[in-house]
Amino acid sequence: MIDNYLLYLSYIENKLKKFFEAQSPYIFCKKGCALCCQSGEYPFSQIEFDFLMFGFSKLDENLKQQIFGKVNKLLEEKSKTEGTFLHECPFLINNECSVYNYRGVICRSFGLMSIRQNANSKIPFCAFKGLNYSNVLDPETRIISLEKFKALGVDKEPLAYNVGYNALTSPDIEEVFNIKFGEVKALIDWFQKSEKSN
Repeated sequence: MIDNYLLYLSYIENKLKKFFEAQSPYIFCKKGCALCCQSGEYPFSQIEFDFLMFGFSKLDENLKQQIFGKVNKLLEEKSKTEGTFLHECPFLINNECSVYNYRGVICRSFGLMSIRQNANSKIPFCAFKGLNYSNVLDPETRIISLEKFKALGVDKEPLAYNVGYNALTSPDIEEVFNIKFGEVKALIDWFQKSEKSN
């Protein structure tokens, strides 16, 4: 199944690369920014988590210990928190992803506007921090401004794509690539589960 998952990742990467290139006038992602990794729940399916931990197994021991230290601290904080638990990703080290090539689907697609059913397009939260799509965002209405787009004088429109987590891990995708994503949990909950089973 890992070979099929790798084929899936290759497909997703190529698809997302085209979308990011098409939206290049509005994308301000750069190495070392890591805003998207500093506060979230990070949904991961079973296959994504297994692949992530495969990447983790290749890290040197010092880095592994540093990450496990962060995981243990987060588990302790989560045990004292009710409701949604937002946190920095434990794999973020010195503002860089330590397992970048093994990261999850949510990490790969973040930064694009995504299509939501029966609602406005979902604008990445970094737009409100002066990053992606901020050059066409009306902060008062919290939607893309046609006037700002026209003022930029670019040909490529700011577009939303069907790149939400559920769309990228749908049963149709599973069928096409002959994979099973499995159960989906917040990243830290996978560690909680493995802690309890040890």
